[in-house]
Amino acid sequence: MNGGLVDRFGRVHRDLRISLTDKCNLRCTYCMPAEGVPWITKQNLLTTDEIERVGRAFAGLGITEVRLTGGEPLLRPDAVDVVRRLAAIETQNGRLRVSMTTNAVGLHAVMDDLVDAGLERLNISIDTLDRDRFHELTRRDRLDDVLAGIDAARRSGLRPLKLNTVAMRGVNDDEFVDLLRFAQAHDAQLRFIEQMPLDAGHIWSRATMVDGQETLEHLSQAFTLEPIGDRGSDPAEVFRVDGGPTTVGVIASVSAPFCGSCDRVRITADGQLRNCLFAREESDLLNLLRSGGTDADIAAMIRRSVAGKRQGHGIDGPNFLQPDRPMSAIGG
Repeated sequence: MNGGLVDRFGRVHRDLRISLTDKCNLRCTYCMPAEGVPWITKQNLLTTDEIERVGRAFAGLGITEVRLTGGEPLLRPDAVDVVRRLAAIETQNGRLRVSMTTNAVGLHAVMDDLVDAGLERLNISIDTLDRDRFHELTRRDRLDDVLAGIDAARRSGLRPLKLNTVAMRGVNDDEFVDLLRFAQAHDAQLRFIEQMPLDAGHIWSRATMVDGQETLEHLSQAFTLEPIGDRGSDPAEVFRVDGGPTTVGVIASVSAPFCGSCDRVRITADGQLRNCLFAREESDLLNLLRSGGTDADIAAMIRRSVAGKRQGHGIDGPNFLQPDRPMSAIGG
């Protein structure tokens, strides 16, 4: 492993995010416009073989977990095969652990196949339980499909099952308590996420953002929340709800950044290597793969990217510039 993937600030990287596609079957208002965005052409997407090769390279450098993201990863026809191939890769700590972030629209149809392929964990995005609000927010009438996917995930036995909610003022801040009760009923861990400057329209404003502390104040009106303690590299600050066993987390990327413990590196669906969600620089892994790059060349590019990682995302800095790519193109 040659010392693993350590940046100049001593952060050891063990978590890889791979975007399988930039396409999505929803059009969430905080993510992309109604007409969508220019999609990556098929020939510029990483192939299944290339994803597997990249997974093996990262595993050899100390990565122990891969999370598959999008867009919506289940829109990729070979998503189950990707899971199966990655889950078979050996690391120095056993098999590579494979998880997925999904909007769950098509999850119920492939849940059993994903489990059989070796998927270990799911993060499911759900921002509202109100049908009309869901339709307005996502521009699609697919709440029943999402709820069916969450139920399939609950029955699958994969744990922890996490639900992700983007906290939005005037949109869903009146549902925080209901969403947590829904998570309790589905044996799931709810995570509230501060809205980040990663929208395609670049209209994000900190002034209208619901920060983590405000979210906790909402929840504390109905629940007793007890901090759990050291979260390590987990992006969420986690609280025990009413004595447990349910927990709720707040991912305060903007108001309380956790860059100092970040252990993540990302690959976009078109094979661009990013050392930070908010990075404006990328390394062209796709071109290296397709121009005869050796395994040693791939490892060297990965090491250079991680070595160049900045100390923090700098959202509060005067020189911060939002990444050109929206979240759907970067991968969560």
